[in-house]
Amino acid sequence: MAEVVLFHHAQGLTPGVIALADELRAAGHTIHTPDMYDGRTFDNLDDGIGCAREIGFDTVLDRGVHAGEALPAEVVYAGISLGVMPAQKLAQTRHGARGALLLEGCIPVSEFGDAWPDSVPVQVHGMESDEFFAEDADAARALVDEAKDGELFLYPGDKHLFTDPSLSSYDAEAAALVKRRVLDFLSKR
Repeated sequence: MAEVVLFHHAQGLTPGVIALADELRAAGHTIHTPDMYDGRTFDNLDDGIGCAREIGFDTVLDRGVHAGEALPAEVVYAGISLGVMPAQKLAQTRHGARGALLLEGCIPVSEFGDAWPDSVPVQVHGMESDEFFAEDADAARALVDEAKDGELFLYPGDKHLFTDPSLSSYDAEAAALVKRRVLDFLSKR
């Protein structure tokens, strides 16, 4: 079974992020859920993004990277939206990474180095018409084209944070498909 570090989205370590981690645990995986907001959660995305701005996006990234570096390198790094930043940086730069799961976000590979490592498989998931993911779609396509083992999954719809069952943006059908694909990915790590 895989060991995974799951970084939360801009609304914090919500009950929905914890529920996703618990579902992955129930499938036999070891899941770590660092809290980059020191226990704060937000009822809406604007307030969560405001918190990230207040803390500083670089500080949020540093908190996530620091939490990931406290664990063995041989893990799968996963992130949801804002959480993609530390997940992708660690997967791309930390020797021994077992994979990357980038949910609802993707950063250009050039942000963290010259190339995506051949040894790191990656999945990227997002909704086709999500205005936030639209900003990342080109980076996602470029990443999976560059990766030796990369997959991009696009889901119909326009919701952001559709994988979090504690939010009104949750899409049960799309989230169930994401979970099946994530579990299949983890079964190979």
